[in-house]
Amino acid sequence: MGAFARRWFLQGAAVGVAGAAGGIAAVGGGAVADSVGEIKAAPRSRVIPFHGYHQAGIATAPQQVAIFVSCDVTAANRKELTELFRMLTARARFLTAGGTPPKAPLTATPSDNGIVGPTVAADGLTVTVGVGASLFDERYGLSARKPVQLVPMKPFRHDDLDPAMSQGDLLIQICADYRDTTVHALVDILTHTTSAMKLRWRVDGQRNQERPVGIRRDWFGFHDGIANPDVSDEAQMNQVVWVQPKSGEPAWAAGGTYHVVRIVHFFIEAWQKVPVAQQERIFGRRKASGAPLYAVGENVPDVLDPIYTNDPQGLITPLNCHIRLANPQTPQTAATSAILRRSYDYDRSPNLRELDMGHAFNCFQRKLNTYIAMQTRLEDEALVPYISPRGGGYFFALPGVRDEKDYYARGLLARA
Repeated sequence: MGAFARRWFLQGAAVGVAGAAGGIAAVGGGAVADSVGEIKAAPRSRVIPFHGYHQAGIATAPQQVAIFVSCDVTAANRKELTELFRMLTARARFLTAGGTPPKAPLTATPSDNGIVGPTVAADGLTVTVGVGASLFDERYGLSARKPVQLVPMKPFRHDDLDPAMSQGDLLIQICADYRDTTVHALVDILTHTTSAMKLRWRVDGQRNQERPVGIRRDWFGFHDGIANPDVSDEAQMNQVVWVQPKSGEPAWAAGGTYHVVRIVHFFIEAWQKVPVAQQERIFGRRKASGAPLYAVGENVPDVLDPIYTNDPQGLITPLNCHIRLANPQTPQTAATSAILRRSYDYDRSPNLRELDMGHAFNCFQRKLNTYIAMQTRLEDEALVPYISPRGGGYFFALPGVRDEKDYYARGLLARA
């Protein structure tokens, strides 16, 4: 292990073990006093296990906030690339468990950025790492190990992709219950990996409150993420999300999944001028309830399934509405209609007169071609005039880190 990684890998791993064993981050207990002496309960903190066959942050119930970070790797060779993945593992292992960072003399460089205080609370943090197609170029001798369907994201018909906000060698998805936790983790990770990778693009997202109950709404005011596989159903997840052994993919890829991030700008001002009845026909669902268009009433549950067999001409649910093109419910499209959505909303508006709000569309699927086929169908959707995809990329979310001796991408980097 090189100089840039050795000290922090050993210290971070040791502290992560101690923090988890001592239960520091399992529940934040006790109380604290504010500046005027009022006693307030300390916020509760939860730990999402880091080790496992799959990475956390995929089948995990979505946390409140997220940061998506794409990086270009600058490691000089495969040895330094391995050190980078070891370092990422050490930092993620510690940050997701929580604990007390190593002490440093007051005159030395601090061991932690201090954003969340002297003790790091886990706060439901997950760090999910994926690799892009560009990592498999000639630099590190990995071309023969590239996931079969992994390619750079190409623009669809109406996309306006910004190269500065697209692609990347690595994608790091950081999710947690609180925003300062995600920022703390981002700063920590970038600080400890600065000699081996550099930031390419970043987008921050949030999940809006569930209003009135059950399902959150996006910036267009519609329920988001209604149709998803059951993450508790192992057979369904193996079919839809997780790459399986002996499936045609490289052996190391089993337990991973294809990861898509699309940064989609919303034309909020134009959308606000569209009558609700027309908005509903564009999406294919009721705005108030999220129910299919055949259902009437604000209290109709959104768990009802759209039915298209008795509506072949699209008189009830238009043929070009969003949900019908995403999943037309035909035998021909059945294999390309199921993905695991885990999206966030972003707001990067520079001022009140120039809104930059939209959707950090985020999904996982066993086959990347499933998403590409679905998005190709959506090229003709009625929502096109109100959105503008601006960036993102395709990545392969690595298999999980099994135990304390394992690290991200170990199977990928192992010598043949």
